[in-house]
Amino acid sequence: MEEKINQAIKDALENAPERKFVESVDISFTIKDVDLKNPNNRIKEEIRLPSGRGKELKIAMFAAGEAATKAKDAGIHVITPQEIEELGGKKGKAKKIANSYDFFLSEVPHMGLIGRYLGVVLGPRGKMPRPVPPTLDPSIIAAGLKSTVIVKSGDKMTFHAAIGTASQSQEELSANAMEIFNRVISKLERGIGNIRSLYIKTSMGPAQRIEVIN
Repeated sequence: MEEKINQAIKDALENAPERKFVESVDISFTIKDVDLKNPNNRIKEEIRLPSGRGKELKIAMFAAGEAATKAKDAGIHVITPQEIEELGGKKGKAKKIANSYDFFLSEVPHMGLIGRYLGVVLGPRGKMPRPVPPTLDPSIIAAGLKSTVIVKSGDKMTFHAAIGTASQSQEELSANAMEIFNRVISKLERGIGNIRSLYIKTSMGPAQRIEVIN
């Protein structure tokens, strides 16, 4: 499969129309013979990509005091505890913030407040914050997240994940794609036997089908 995936990445990059922005490159799975009504069968994996995401991710943290200072020093946007309730009453603004950041962190004491006021906005987007213990520097968690991608099927048979961007080399994208492919396969009862189809594509380019032999 590695050779086929590598060829599909090569074709996707070569056939992508020229754009004024850097396109993301995605791998798309359609699975079969899996009962996704059972939550235990759903795919939900956080995967550290060996070649990174190929772009700068935006991370925000709900914090105050020393934790807020550490977060700011690490280039993390800080949202104060006072803003949480305020955002809860301004759904439009809350949605805008939720869509503006890839990941959220929070000091542990604020988690309940966030769930109460912002859970309805962050939850469906899979962006509920990761709790940061008081002994841990948020920059450490942020550094790991910058190369992390979340692969999630939910109850849909077709789902996709970014393997990087068109600015990365074919070798880097291939390493990332294989990391995701192998993790997804390992979570399926019949492995590749549960894959109906597999594609690689850039944001705006044509999809490249990868032959899956069961």
